[in-house]
Amino acid sequence: MPSFNDRGILFVLSAPSGTGKSVITKRLLATDHELFLSISATTREPRPHEINASDYQFVSEVEFDGMIVDGGFLEWAKPLRGSARYGTPKHEVARNLKAGRDVLLEIDWQGLHQVVEAMREGVVSVYVLPPSLEEVGRRLRERGQDSPHEILRRLDQTVDEARHWVEYDYVVINDNLNSTVERIQAIVAAERLRKRHQPRLSDFVDDLARGRIL
Repeated sequence: MPSFNDRGILFVLSAPSGTGKSVITKRLLATDHELFLSISATTREPRPHEINASDYQFVSEVEFDGMIVDGGFLEWAKPLRGSARYGTPKHEVARNLKAGRDVLLEIDWQGLHQVVEAMREGVVSVYVLPPSLEEVGRRLRERGQDSPHEILRRLDQTVDEARHWVEYDYVVINDNLNSTVERIQAIVAAERLRKRHQPRLSDFVDDLARGRIL
């Protein structure tokens, strides 16, 4: 099928902690080779299994400050807990979009606001909700990374974050991983077919009218 999209689409995927966002992202990237993940920059230290420029772009505080001053981020934030900062480098996103590649950002609702403000158009946002708080608690306990007190705090945070669903274009409830991935794949496919994402369609139709396409 021919493509009439000169510019890629920027997809934003958000979800509360424990909703399965990372697993969903991996599934999407594994099945859609025209979708590229934006690698976030962070000031935190890499964990033993993490690879620079693959998991994150690990930068110093000074480098991060310099990128802010230079306008090098589409969005950036410092989490409420902890001292590390995270941001989406603007250059790589812009380069891929200009080349007609679709880009996926895995960020929160605050990051979405910054991205929409910076991009103005061409942003498609998807919010993933958990089926229940009980399910989020189960997933957090199975990860084995948090104390019971921390899990309760994260559940409260889930409720607060879930209220921002109204700010997104699409909302998907992750009641089944396979079904959730399929729904988001359908969203991606539908957005690629929107008129506004296929600006060269008018040229194609003009050529059809002139009999240039058989």
